[in-house]
Amino acid sequence: MSKSLISIHDFSKEEILHILSVAREMEADKSQKLLDGKVVACLFFEPSTRTRLSFETAANRLGARVIGFSDVANTSISKGETLKDTIKMVSNYVDIIVMRHPLEGAARYASEVCDIPVVNAGDGANQHPSQTLLDLYTILETQGRLDNVSVNMVGDLKYGRTVHSLLQAMSHFSPRFCFTSPDELRMPVEYKEFLDMRGIPYTETASLQEHLCDCDILYMTRVQQERFSDPMEYEKVKDVYRLERAMLEGVRPNMKILHPLPRVGEIADDVDDTPYAYYYKQAENGMYVRMAIIACLLGYK
Repeated sequence: MSKSLISIHDFSKEEILHILSVAREMEADKSQKLLDGKVVACLFFEPSTRTRLSFETAANRLGARVIGFSDVANTSISKGETLKDTIKMVSNYVDIIVMRHPLEGAARYASEVCDIPVVNAGDGANQHPSQTLLDLYTILETQGRLDNVSVNMVGDLKYGRTVHSLLQAMSHFSPRFCFTSPDELRMPVEYKEFLDMRGIPYTETASLQEHLCDCDILYMTRVQQERFSDPMEYEKVKDVYRLERAMLEGVRPNMKILHPLPRVGEIADDVDDTPYAYYYKQAENGMYVRMAIIACLLGYK
C-alpha cells in the first residue's frame, strides 16, 4: 500500500478495492486486536465529530492507543509553534498520524516532514480520502457494484471536498454524474475537465427535482458556511435545496440517499424513515473503512 493516504489518487484502483475488501472483513469482526502496542495520533486543527470519533474508535477496536487533540487552543500551536515542528514532535511518539487541517495541502506537507504514515482527514476544500473510501464502500454495499452507477451530487459542489474526492475515485468505475447546484456553487472547471479527459458523462442542473428519478445514488451535501469569506454570499445559497419525503415519489427502488454529514436542513427529518435514507449506515461504515485504512498503512493487512 501507499505510505500515506493524502489524496484518493495515492491509491490505485486495485488498492481501493483491497481497502474495501478489508473493510468488509472488519465489519464482520469488529474487534481485531492487530495493533496492540501501537499508538495513533488524531490531530484535529478543525472541528469534527464523525471523522474524529470514527478514527479514534477504529484505532481502539484494532487494539491501538490514541493520543491527540480536537482543539488547537490547548496546544503549543496557540503559542505560535509551526505545523512542521508540531508534526515532527508528534511523529516521535506515535506510529501513524491522522490529521484534519483547514489549509489545503497541509496534510501533504505533514507527510513530507515526517517518516511515518499520515492520513488526511480533510484539508480545507481539497480532499477527504477516507470519506471517499467509506462512500465507495457504501455504494458497493447498496448497489452490489461500483461499475456503471449513476450519481447525482447535490448542493455545495464548489467547496465540497467530499464530492471532489468521490468524483475522482469513481472515475475508475465508468460512472454517470449529475451535478445539481446553484450557479454560485457549481462543480469547478478542473473537475469537469478531469471527467472530459476520461470520457465520463455528466449533466448540470440547478433543479433538485429534475434528475431525482434517474439516479442510483443521491449524494446530498450541506452548504459549508466556514468556506465562505463573504457572509452575504452564504446567506444567498444556504437554503437553496431541501429534500423532502414527498419528492421521492417515483425514484428508483434501489436509490439510496447519502450525505457526509452533518446536515443543517438540506434533508428533512421525514426522509429518515424511508427505505432510501442510508446516511446513518454510511456514517457507521466509516469506522470499518478507517479500521481498514489504519491496518493497511501500518502493514497488517
